[in-house]
Amino acid sequence: MLNYDLVVVGGGPAGMAAALKAKECGVDSIIVLERAETLGGILEQCIHTGFGLHYFGEELSGPEYAAKFIDQLKGTDIVVKTDTMVLDIDDDKVVTAVNKKDGLLKINAKAIVLAMGCRERPRGALEIAGSRASGIMTAGTAQKYVNLDGYMPGKKVVILGSGDIGLIMARRMTLEGAQVKVVCELMPYSGGLTRNIVQCLDDFGIPLRLSTTVVETHGTDRLEGVTIAQVDDKLQPIESTKEYIECDTLMLSVGLIPENELTKNVGIGIDRITNGAVVDEMRQTDHKGIFACGNVLHVHDLVDYVTLEAQIAGQGAAEFILGGDKDAVYVTPETGNGVRYLVPQRVNINNKNEVKLYFRVGQIYKNAKVVLECDGKVISSKKKVKLAPGEMENVVIPADILAGMTPDSSIVVRVEE
Repeated sequence: MLNYDLVVVGGGPAGMAAALKAKECGVDSIIVLERAETLGGILEQCIHTGFGLHYFGEELSGPEYAAKFIDQLKGTDIVVKTDTMVLDIDDDKVVTAVNKKDGLLKINAKAIVLAMGCRERPRGALEIAGSRASGIMTAGTAQKYVNLDGYMPGKKVVILGSGDIGLIMARRMTLEGAQVKVVCELMPYSGGLTRNIVQCLDDFGIPLRLSTTVVETHGTDRLEGVTIAQVDDKLQPIESTKEYIECDTLMLSVGLIPENELTKNVGIGIDRITNGAVVDEMRQTDHKGIFACGNVLHVHDLVDYVTLEAQIAGQGAAEFILGGDKDAVYVTPETGNGVRYLVPQRVNINNKNEVKLYFRVGQIYKNAKVVLECDGKVISSKKKVKLAPGEMENVVIPADILAGMTPDSSIVVRVEE
């Protein structure tokens, strides 16, 4: 049995930032467990730029962003074990992991930070008719083939889903000489950042068809084409709009799912909208001493926000380790009109600092207001030119407002058109 003050599960941007923050806050013994052979997580295959604008104030590629944190880790005594798979976490915060060098590991932790990231939704989760022909893959898999392995997945491409990975791969495949025929999106709005729609589709003349999906794939050994169709307001295909498109590759960018199998096994409460843990403002779950951050908590649009959230979790874990469990009085923020979810899902009114609530809207709004209401009083009302489901928003509850709350207080975030 190994003993560490803090065990961080995941060595991506969230795990590294949480570990470094905890170390900065005075935690002595920290270990980071990463199942891949290298640190950095998904950033290692994201060779495009656009990272770090908020956090570092400069435009970086994914590997460059990761390298800054990897270098910081090397300058500390934080223990890192890569190629290590965490199998289980029990109620006593004992982490069971395995790797080729050490075999089976049992690690007793005072606190744990969950930073396992997320995975792509696969074809099996979609109702698309057709055989299991080669050439159908997630956009992230295609990204790994092209950027890390040096393989070209195909020459004629259709992309289903307009998430950021799909948009970025539309540009990447075009730059590598492929013909990206169309990006289809089931919803009437894009799931990606506006900047990616402009830079990855508009700049390359790649059409984006909203309210359109793939209903059938053709080909047995290799994909030969797909049938697409527009959908009605109930998201059902419209028969008269079916259209055949010849292609040898179908890339799926149809959503990300937080990797929460470990979280569920511990018995931690899960938010049904985010598919991540229910946490407080320090990102502590309903199991004391276990924290969650990054894309395992809720899917972020920018890695800069992942880093900032991970630092909150790292600080929270440090305070728990060094100061023990403190009395907390929680108020549960409520989603109002247009708001799909809020993170954190509960706020300690004994907290002496302001609290930032992150959220996403359920549809596109133009020239709308984001309103924060506490105990029936409007605390802030901020006008936004555009609100979109693909872009994360936030509101801030000032410290003095929290100080005046009681256990029966209410916090509501809503959109006013």
